[in-house]
Amino acid sequence: MNKRVVVTGMGVTAPNAHGLDDFTTALRAGRSGIRHIKELEALNFACQVGGIPENFDAVRRSYFDHEKLMSINDNIGYASVSAIDAWRDAGFEVPEGDGEDVDWDTGVIIGSGIGGMDTIARTVVPMVNDGKVRRMGSRIVEQVMNSGTSARIAGLLALGNRVTSNSSACSTGNEAIIEAAWRIRAGLAKRMLAGGSEGASPYIWSGFDAMRVICRKFNDDPERASRPLSASAAGFVPGAGGAVLVLEDLETAQRRGARIYAEVAGGAVNCGGQRRGGSMTAPNPEGVRRCIHQAMADAAVSPHEIQAINGHLTATYADPVEVKNWAAALNRTPADFPFINSTKSMIGHCLGAAGAIESVAVILQLYGGFLHPSVNSEDVHPEIEAFGDSIPQQALDMPDLRVIAKAGFGFGDVNSCLIFRSWEGA
Repeated sequence: MNKRVVVTGMGVTAPNAHGLDDFTTALRAGRSGIRHIKELEALNFACQVGGIPENFDAVRRSYFDHEKLMSINDNIGYASVSAIDAWRDAGFEVPEGDGEDVDWDTGVIIGSGIGGMDTIARTVVPMVNDGKVRRMGSRIVEQVMNSGTSARIAGLLALGNRVTSNSSACSTGNEAIIEAAWRIRAGLAKRMLAGGSEGASPYIWSGFDAMRVICRKFNDDPERASRPLSASAAGFVPGAGGAVLVLEDLETAQRRGARIYAEVAGGAVNCGGQRRGGSMTAPNPEGVRRCIHQAMADAAVSPHEIQAINGHLTATYADPVEVKNWAAALNRTPADFPFINSTKSMIGHCLGAAGAIESVAVILQLYGGFLHPSVNSEDVHPEIEAFGDSIPQQALDMPDLRVIAKAGFGFGDVNSCLIFRSWEGA
């Protein structure tokens, strides 16, 4: 059994927008969601900018009652709001909390890179250290367990198929989508909610600040701080948020007359084994190229069918290496290289949520027939200057856009690649 998998709903809570309409507008306009973070300045971080969804407390209160809010921290909140938006966008109603019906055909795979660190740092550790364990309440465990996001969403939507959370660093969101698509392909579920989320917390970002891999040169000019593909790239900008896709087998989607955004044509995951130049923080180039080849084979597309790449592209030393790996994997020169852009240029690096938010961006571009700009890349890195014409500096209308590859490469030398295809009713 090898069912085709399509996207019938999406929800996104990103640093530069909440909801599909506003996110599409932000992408087209190259609108940044990166701002100065006063807390980081007060804590003496070298990097004092970040991408955090705006006014999320008000958003969260508009979705959940007081009882649910007690167990919904930012990480779970970003995922839960996005899941409800995606569910409604797919044409379903959110069930009553006291109902008895369970949707046995639908499951959840939504992960995070680090998860509920803010709850651990701000609540668990201080209260334990102060001897106040009995005052922590009964909602702590579900906020800090890695599966808290998917478990909460299953409860909100009464979902009874496989419910789990994955964690593979920056590859998390991509991998969740791939795993969910494979489950549907195998006929084990009719639909799956898939994606990723990450909370906004200095306790998550502090390690990266200590490693000197996040941007510290643009604290006074936040919107220019995230500079993928740029000669003046100064490290990634930390971000937070969440996104969820409703994946569905084609037959089920068509039977209920669902709107189809795009098809998940294929995907692959692997690891470079931290050899041949790979390490905990750097990819093995051969592993990257193998992952891309495997994804194309799974999707049954040729290298020359790929019209655009939404790269991992974090604004670090690895960006030129990534472009060269794509060129080698696709056997394409600067003269015929596909367009390549970085959503992180507008939202920063949302860690476990990155692949999910960026996959929503990819699908919106396919569905809308455009490519968003890769902002702050006007000074293309000299090692990839020959590829400059493939980096959009402003939004491009592309009504014939059909195939986009989405990359995700994470700490641990783990790789993921998705191939999305536009839906033409075939």
